[in-house]
Amino acid sequence: MEKRELTCIGCPMGCMLTVSMENGEVTEVSGNTCPKGDIYARKEVVNPTRIVTSTVKITGGDKERVSCKTASDIPKSKIFEVMKDIDAACVAAPAHIGDVLIKDVAGTGVDVIATRNVESA
Repeated sequence: MEKRELTCIGCPMGCMLTVSMENGEVTEVSGNTCPKGDIYARKEVVNPTRIVTSTVKITGGDKERVSCKTASDIPKSKIFEVMKDIDAACVAAPAHIGDVLIKDVAGTGVDVIATRNVESA
């Protein structure tokens, strides 16, 4: 039986979790004080994902860059590909919170969306 220890990021408590695994399957999660810890631990050891935040270049705007994030979590293994696409992107102003800046980033099926407003200059 394999055991892995994690710090939960599901809520501000930061619980120390212990995940027991057998044959690549989670058999038990302990140490969590809320249900989010159990969900986080099971997902993290089998298929870790992350939300990526960054900025995208914007032309014709009152700012040079617009802050952005992936609309949902992406596989952790795709972070560098996602960042490469974000770095190469350039959008035209205006951009508003929630606007799709990059569709299907790095083939993940997840869009990159604006997290602030940038108006035309």
